[in-house]
Amino acid sequence: MTIEKNSIVQDSVICSESPLFNLGSVVATHGAIDLLKQHKVDAEPMLWRHQHGDFGTVCAEDVQANLEAIKFGSRVLSAYLVGDQQMWIITEADRSSTTFLLPSEY
Repeated sequence: MTIEKNSIVQDSVICSESPLFNLGSVVATHGAIDLLKQHKVDAEPMLWRHQHGDFGTVCAEDVQANLEAIKFGSRVLSAYLVGDQQMWIITEADRSSTTFLLPSEY
């Protein structure tokens, strides 16, 4: 992976001005949609963060795994809080789709 001149690297998280990978089709589970509606949260900023290297509340090992996944073509996982619940965003290894889901729906 090449880090752009305008990228910011903080705590092993890359916040790039350009997307780091393709999302494919973006879909959401019923639970994710319900949680977003309940808290009146727009999913687009989370999706932007996911695609630009801000992986949310994942641990350092998952950040490293995501960076390797971007470089080598594996699954990318981000986690963000919506209210007091965690929302996951997973982009498949083949970049065919990205899914918003709750951990309980995995």
